[in-house]
Amino acid sequence: MNLVLITIGFLLILTGIVGSFIPIIPGPIAGWLGLFVVYQSSFLNLDYFFLGITFIIAISVFILDYIIPSIGAKKFGGSKSGVIGSTLGTIIGIIFLGPIGIIIGAFLGAFVGELSKNRSDTRIAFKAAIGTLVGYLGGIFLKLSIAIVFSIKFFKIIINNWNKIL
Repeated sequence: MNLVLITIGFLLILTGIVGSFIPIIPGPIAGWLGLFVVYQSSFLNLDYFFLGITFIIAISVFILDYIIPSIGAKKFGGSKSGVIGSTLGTIIGIIFLGPIGIIIGAFLGAFVGELSKNRSDTRIAFKAAIGTLVGYLGGIFLKLSIAIVFSIKFFKIIINNWNKIL
């Protein structure tokens, strides 16, 4: 049963890393669930304090991920249309261009989103698209940082308890 829990936990940790880049997947929460699942195994004592703190961090980062692109867009004169366009552009970019599509899709999506709101001034749309992209990339960096920390903790747990697992 421990190996099943470790496998599920590992898949959730991987989902957390992937979710750092793909807006549809709640990366920080998936990574936290990976830690939660591994703590259900018989070789570990449940650490409520650790799980509580990491849960608060995961939820906070999840919420901040929706706020940071808006802040970036607003700082550069953008709107909600740019943020929505950036998210859609990222998804479309990943599908058609792979990993590089994250940046290209986010920027083009924000630009098109801003143009859909204000067609008359491409300079403002370009500036807002840059702001949205900066905010969006900031969110990706934050989620990826948390996913890496959760991954390191997961692997430390497995390595430190290897004798108990087998």
